[in-house]
Amino acid sequence: MSLFAIATTLPMLLIALAAFQGGPWGWLAVGYVTVLVFAFDRLIALQRPNPDPEAEFPAADWLLVALGLVHFWVLALALWGVAGDSGRNLTERALLAIAVGLVSGQIAHPVAHELIHRAGRGKRRLGRLIYTSLLFGHHASAHLHVHHPHVASAEDPCSARPGQGFYCYMARAWPSAFRAGLRAETRRHGTRAAWRHPYALYLGGAAALLLVSGALFGWRGLAALCFIAGYAQIQILLSDYVQHYGLRRTVGPNGRKEPVGPQHSWNAPHWYSSAMTLNAPRHSDHHVTPQRPYPALQLDPGQMPVLPHSLPVMAVIALVPPLWRRIMDPRAARWRGQVPSGEAPRDLAS
Repeated sequence: MSLFAIATTLPMLLIALAAFQGGPWGWLAVGYVTVLVFAFDRLIALQRPNPDPEAEFPAADWLLVALGLVHFWVLALALWGVAGDSGRNLTERALLAIAVGLVSGQIAHPVAHELIHRAGRGKRRLGRLIYTSLLFGHHASAHLHVHHPHVASAEDPCSARPGQGFYCYMARAWPSAFRAGLRAETRRHGTRAAWRHPYALYLGGAAALLLVSGALFGWRGLAALCFIAGYAQIQILLSDYVQHYGLRRTVGPNGRKEPVGPQHSWNAPHWYSSAMTLNAPRHSDHHVTPQRPYPALQLDPGQMPVLPHSLPVMAVIALVPPLWRRIMDPRAARWRGQVPSGEAPRDLAS
């Protein structure tokens, strides 16, 4: 647990220093989530063994709750540092906004994702509030009630089709997931009062946050919030795109999809980026056993599709669709059983 705590809390400290002190701290905050994490993954050959899959980690949820609460402090601090009377110059404000966008997409998102899967109502509500603060509240409903049941199928807007570039995927996935989540929650909601509908929280919370940001910091506050939230949303969509690209569940003669298995998600074994994202790259096991705590998630490269680079690096590659397709299309085709395993391309990196 100590590695998870260090990897996730250190960038929060750097962001606080960037907001209050400026100077090199903004560069360090951005560099931590990008260059330093990449260097640790590449230069330190550390293999993290699979823990006991039945093990319990009492501290895991405490870390989630702490990180979830700190997220709101970091977001408020960023809005003041970027749009308020913080004394930071233009470069320092830009670096702070970028750093908070990165941390929101790569740490706050995994935290919220884990929280909405927890059993306690308070933890699930905290996860929903985190997504709402990123103007992306519908993701909580779409993830649970659309993505998990229909992953790796045409019914899931967040599972990228074979050959689909990221930009086309993003333009389709955002509104489609919003609508699919709304339909699912409306069915679940039944005849209860409209104000108790989850989308009332998502839309009302987002509107309230925009109003408060504008009231406190004017148009700069609105711009800062929209930039940070938009940057985080792109990273969330990139994460879904990379982790399910081109993988499909087969449909039997009766029209039923095969059960979700380890072959329906991409994984990455890289130790530090996995710790920073709360084992999100151990994605197959999460879909097979969604209630398993994140420190206990398993990784079996022999049975699970493995990305040729770490998850953050693959997200950057996805921004260049021709390069992405050259690397990933043959691999995805192999896992769909469309080419012999002997023709699988050699990984560009371990």
